[in-house]
Amino acid sequence: MAAPKSFVRAIRAFLIGVAVLTGWAGSRSVVVAASALANPAEYLAPFCESAKLPWPENKTLTIVCHGHSVPAGYFKTPNVQTFDAYPHLLHVALKQRFPYAVINLIVTAIGGETSPAGSERFARDVLSLHPDIVTIDYGLNDRMVGLEAARQAWASMIEQAQRNDIKVILLTPTPDTTAQLSDPLDPLNQQAAQIRTLAADYHVALVDSLAAFSAERAAGKQLSDYMAQVNHPNRAGHEIVVRRLIQWFPLLQP
Repeated sequence: MAAPKSFVRAIRAFLIGVAVLTGWAGSRSVVVAASALANPAEYLAPFCESAKLPWPENKTLTIVCHGHSVPAGYFKTPNVQTFDAYPHLLHVALKQRFPYAVINLIVTAIGGETSPAGSERFARDVLSLHPDIVTIDYGLNDRMVGLEAARQAWASMIEQAQRNDIKVILLTPTPDTTAQLSDPLDPLNQQAAQIRTLAADYHVALVDSLAAFSAERAAGKQLSDYMAQVNHPNRAGHEIVVRRLIQWFPLLQP
């Protein structure tokens, strides 16, 4: 008898997560599922080539960060520290890497929102901006809507972006200190696993934030050092995310 689709998805996501966390994603010994992930050296190459061009050959490049309170910049609610959150930090890192580029980075994130609501406004608030790249980050809040509703919403946003030739970067959630991060059945881990599977299914970029924080814990760091409150990272936590994000923007050789 065939295994249920949900079980197959969970197994694939677990294996992809292992590959991403351990750095095996480029090894031939890794499970086939990991090979479906987009290649960081190639996926955003056209964007990076454009970003290298000086005036008058350059053009304005647009990145939209879509999601919930974390990309919106909420730290200890209701405090919003826009310039310490990963969208702004990414903008700074990109300008350091590509000094000739004109880059608009726009945040369309809303605190407290889940992916079904984000999907409903995706055309109006994201596609209307004609971005080159969109990041999607709803994993923390999607525990409120469940896996199936979240999957449908994420798939809808990815498909809308791809129909408009927009590159997509999916982010697994940053931590919640109430989550049992060592338990694969914890809802936060389940959301992260589903996001990994979506990245493989649609062959888009994956920033595995949860795996990055898990790596810090495995190295002996305290999770509390990276948190502004129970479910929001502080600047050090956002910097962990940015270190994974910037890997998708290689400085290509001339």
